[in-house]
Amino acid sequence: MRSLIAAVRAHRAAADFLAWPGDFELDRSDHGEEVHLASGAALEGFAGDGAGGTYFFCGTGGEERPVLYADSEGQAALVAIGLAELLQLLLAVPWWRDCQAFTGEESGELAEEYLQDMPDLAERRERAAAALGLAVPTAAVALTRLHEVATGPGREVVLVLTPENSPYDPLIGA
Repeated sequence: MRSLIAAVRAHRAAADFLAWPGDFELDRSDHGEEVHLASGAALEGFAGDGAGGTYFFCGTGGEERPVLYADSEGQAALVAIGLAELLQLLLAVPWWRDCQAFTGEESGELAEEYLQDMPDLAERRERAAAALGLAVPTAAVALTRLHEVATGPGREVVLVLTPENSPYDPLIGA
């Protein structure tokens, strides 16, 4: 089975799109503060964003593990079941953190803002998806899945700030 992390590193088009507009970089895996999962399961930072947020694999295994996102403001949410699902979200809706209603309509409005600065967004997305061998879901499908994961199995995944033994707040509500 091929590694998607290796594929991102190997394909400049994919890495560039994920870096912007996706705000996802494999070289930013340090969260900056000591955290752990309340369940005691393993937690492995593997990527981050420009604002200090971190993507973590939860549990043991490979890239199929659940992915938790924690921002730098003390909020966290399970955002995908496996790296492939996360990358599909970032390809379809790189502005997912700005979506509050989790609808395709809301995503379309946000996309307009990005298209003003990046008119070739669709072409760049397609090149990145092809390089990774991933299909790009519609924004509505990707956002629905994000909400399902965060409010379904994600309710059981609690990130804790270790020094204070205090849980992060939910990033995505029910």
